[in-house]
This record gives sequence, C-alpha cells and structure tokens, in this order.
Amino acid sequence: MNSRHTTVARSLKITYLDGYKTMPAQKHLSRRTLLRGTGAAIALPILDAMTPARSKAEEGAVRMAVVYVPNGIVMDGWTPASEGAGYTLPPILEPLAPHRGSILLLSGLAQKNGLALGDGPGDHARAAGSYLTGVHPKKTAGADIKNGISFDQIAAQHLASKTRFASLELGCEKTVMAGNCDSGYSCAYTNNLAWRSETAPLPPEANPRLVFERLFGAADGPTDPASRARRKLYDQSILDLVREDAARLRTGLGRTDQRKLDEYLHSVREIERRIQSAENAEADPTIGKPSGIPVDYAEHARLMFDLAAAAFQTGLSRVVTIMMGREGSNRTYREIGVPEAHHGLTHHKGDSDKIARIAKINRYHVEQLAYFLGRLKSIDDGGASLLDRSMVLYGSGISDGNRHQHDDLPTLIAGGANGQVRGGRHAVYPKGTPATNLFLSMLHRMGVPAETVGDSTGKLELTGLA
Repeated sequence: MNSRHTTVARSLKITYLDGYKTMPAQKHLSRRTLLRGTGAAIALPILDAMTPARSKAEEGAVRMAVVYVPNGIVMDGWTPASEGAGYTLPPILEPLAPHRGSILLLSGLAQKNGLALGDGPGDHARAAGSYLTGVHPKKTAGADIKNGISFDQIAAQHLASKTRFASLELGCEKTVMAGNCDSGYSCAYTNNLAWRSETAPLPPEANPRLVFERLFGAADGPTDPASRARRKLYDQSILDLVREDAARLRTGLGRTDQRKLDEYLHSVREIERRIQSAENAEADPTIGKPSGIPVDYAEHARLMFDLAAAAFQTGLSRVVTIMMGREGSNRTYREIGVPEAHHGLTHHKGDSDKIARIAKINRYHVEQLAYFLGRLKSIDDGGASLLDRSMVLYGSGISDGNRHQHDDLPTLIAGGANGQVRGGRHAVYPKGTPATNLFLSMLHRMGVPAETVGDSTGKLELTGLA
C-alpha cells in the first residue's frame, strides 16, 4: 500500500448506518454494518454473523424490481399456445429456459388509461405514463404535467424507513424531462416510470458511475466529480478506501462468511472495473453516448442489473425500476444485426422482415432479463437465493406496437417473493383485466396494505400465486 493509501486507511472505521458508531469487529454484526472510509460507505450482504441481530421482518424482506421495455412486443413470439404448467416457451422467451420454474406468465391484462380516451394520438407517452400508475396522463407539453402515484412508489414510501434508499430508478437511455416527445405529451411521460406524486416523476439514471457512487459513496463524504477525479488520478478503487477495515472485519468471521465477504467485494470491484472500462473507451461518434455509458447495449443493461442486484443484496433498497429504453425509443441494435430504429420498425404494416427484426430486439431484451435473474439466483440471502426473495415484473405498456394496443399486455413475474409466488405456469385472465389488480396483489406481498392502485378493481386472484 502506498503512502496515499496508508494516509487514507488510518482514518477508516467500520460503522452502523443508523448512528455511524465506531465498532470493533465482533461475532454478531448489525444488518446495517458498513465498511466506511473517506468517500466510501460499503454496505454488507447478509452474513451468518448477522443472524442474531436480524429481525423476522428483515429475514422475510421481499424485494421488487420493475423492468420495462418500450414499443411493445411481437405477441405471436411471446404468448404460449397453452395455459398452465405444460406450455412451451415461445421463441422470444426461450432465453428464460434456465429460470422456467421461477417464471409466472400472465395474459389478458390491460391498461385502459393508455388508450386515447378522447385525447387523440400519443400512445407511447400514455403507455409509459399510465403503466405503473393506472392513471390517464394529462395531455400537455408544458410544465403542468399531471399523472398519478406509481405503485412502486406506494411501496417505496411505505418501506422508506427500512432502507437507505426508498427506491432506485435506473435506465439504459439518457432522458429529458421537458418538451413535446409524443403528439403534444410532455417528455416527462415517455421517459419515466416512477411517479412520487401526481406532478413529480422520478427520472431514471442511465450513467452506471453515478449509480455506483450513490450506492457505495459515503453519504456525508466527498462524492463530487472533483473527488472522483482525484481517486482516478491516484488509481484508487472504492475498495482501496476500505481495505484495512475489510481485512479487520474478515478476521472475526467464520469461513463461510469470509467466503461470502470475499465474493461480494470481488463483485463490487468487478462492477467498478467495468464502469472504468466504459469511461476509458473511445466514444463512437455515430452514437454520441455520454461519458461513462458503455457503447455496447448488453454491457450497459447488465451493469445496471448488477447495480440493482447489489442494492437488493445489501439491503440498500427493496424497490427498483429499470427502463430498458424510453418509450418510443429509436435506438438501433447493430450488434445483433438490426441497424434500423426500433420505434420505426414497430410500424411494420405486416412486413414479415420487419416483424422478424422486432422479435430479434424483443428476444435480445429478454436475454438481458435472463442475465439479471441468473445474477439474483446466484446470490445467497440468508438461506434462500435473492431470486427466491424477489418479485421481478417484466413487461410493456403496449402489446402490438404496430397498432398501439394497450390490452393483453406482455407481462411476467419472476421470483418467489419468499414462497408467495409459484412459477412455472402460464395464467390467462379475462380480456381487459386491469393490470393494476396485479400491482395491488404485488404490494400486499411486499407487506404494503394498499387498498387501490389507480383504476384497480381488486386484488388479482392469480393462478400460480400461493
């Protein structure tokens, strides 16, 4: 360790998140124990040494992620031909084969507030705006936006005292909040899923570095760009700042916990290394990507999924939303042989070649979901996998992008929610069943006693939910 690292390391402490008390390494650890240094505050995963200090509520904590894909899906390649447990995975969903037993497919759900309802064109804005709120967004391109509270934020507000971050909003495209993005609808609708209130959307962060610094930078320490630049100049990792405390903590742990700690810190360093690689890469002038955002879409998406998994693993947050692309996105996917703009392709007018390319994009998105589920499945969370502890909702506010349909939405839930969800099934419900009924059911499985979500008419009695 060089002199700069030694100087920093002498000031390090292991602390509790609540109260920031200095503590020595000991047999029983608080669930909120942090490795803390100048500009770093790294929460820990669940360790066996925390068991006596963990409450039953913490042991049974359900995490929830919402993963949104834009522009609809080629439904013929998404929807199984049969109901129940014996269905065959259709082509778009084939990447989920390793997780089939954890997947519950739902057909027949609708979001009627995505329809025009007298407001004319603007289906993409209404699709994203209404998706989690169940409310018809006010048609305006000005500052007088009005929507509803999204169900993820109902959960976040109820659980805010349990975690450092009530929720995380992540994305794979930079967003803008003002202006006309869809036929007279504000960009605030097309670019956001999460709404804290009727007039307050929560923009998704697309830069992995900023998310990383938020999760692992000290809340009261220097995490500004100048401090990050100094650390880069000294070739320091976040882990350099907590190296001695990590070593001191490790000596007081059993072998199983030592392995868990080593694996976790390695995963944090690997995320950081990949972010650094993206920052050092030459930007593609044809893409014009912001600094720090990977050129490769899959790498970008997987970094965001890894950060979400880290937040779940450490208990930093239980609620995450991830936009795979803003609604109406015209991103191209040259890496899979689709150079045409995504949104433009969806207006295929029955062209079989265009439909095949859209299905290719749809499957590519599902491949990234499969990566996320695999990551969650690989993480032990006190005797069960993180996937078993979670609910991951995946879907879109549009089914057929060519016709801008808002019924029979592509919808699946992955994960077990601590035994409250049973996968391996395809459940079909009456056409027009409000998607918000599903969201209400999910809230109850998060321990949130909500009575309604937007236009919900009651909890969805789902075949496959225990």
